[in-house]
This record gives sequence, structure tokens and C-alpha cells, in this order.
Amino acid sequence: MPTNTRSKYRGSKTCGGGTHKNRRGAGNRGGKGRAGHRDHRWTHFLLAGEVHNGKHGFVSVTKTTVPVLDVGDVDQMVDFLLQIGIAEEEEGVIALDLTEIGVEKVLGGGQVTRALKLTAAAFSAQAKDKIEAAGGQALTD
Repeated sequence: MPTNTRSKYRGSKTCGGGTHKNRRGAGNRGGKGRAGHRDHRWTHFLLAGEVHNGKHGFVSVTKTTVPVLDVGDVDQMVDFLLQIGIAEEEEGVIALDLTEIGVEKVLGGGQVTRALKLTAAAFSAQAKDKIEAAGGQALTD
């Protein structure tokens, strides 16, 4: 026959929980929720697909990235840009405004095989030299 366990503790101060300091708050069981459980890293990896094991290093708030493109890549894309109408051929020189495709600065990587008249916000010195050596122009906005 089952006994009533509630009546067993009637009249006792702590109802079987030991001293009156026990069962006082969340700190007695280690914290609230998942506090102190180190497996949160694994569950975050399963949910978000990325592992964060604390903070490392300094992150600059003022650092901005500028969309850049090598002049050799522009030279290789010229045929495609002529087909879709972004570039135009004027008297043997291919004119192209790179700000239309989202490029702000042209870098000097690669080779220039045609005369290009490029317009961008900025050019590196090497890119400018390569464009002018092939008979083109580098114009800034």
C-alpha cells in the first residue's frame, strides 16, 4: 500500500533537503539553464555550422574593403563585356567604365594585350603603366 510522502515531512523545516542553506537558489544546482555546460560549443556548431571558442585578436571597426580588380582580368573579360553592352569599341580602343560593374580600384596584376580606355575611382601605379604601355588610357572619376 503506497504511503503519502507529503505527510512524512509535515512539521520538518526543510522537508528532507538537508540544512536550511541547501535548495536556496540556482547556484546550488550549478546555475540556471545550461550555465557551466561546456557542450554549448557543439550544439552551436550543429545549429549554425560554425565554431566559436571565445574571442581572439583585435577587430578594427574602421577597416573597410574596396572592390578591386586586376587589369589582366579586365583584359580577359573585354570580349564578354562587349557582347553584353557594358564596354564599347571606339576607333580600336575599348572604352569601359568599371564603376558600372562595381569596381573602385584597378590593380596591376596580369597582362594587357589591347588598348583599353578604363574609368575607375583609382588605379595603382603598375596598372596605369601597363594600360598606357598598351596604348590605352586610365581615367579617374
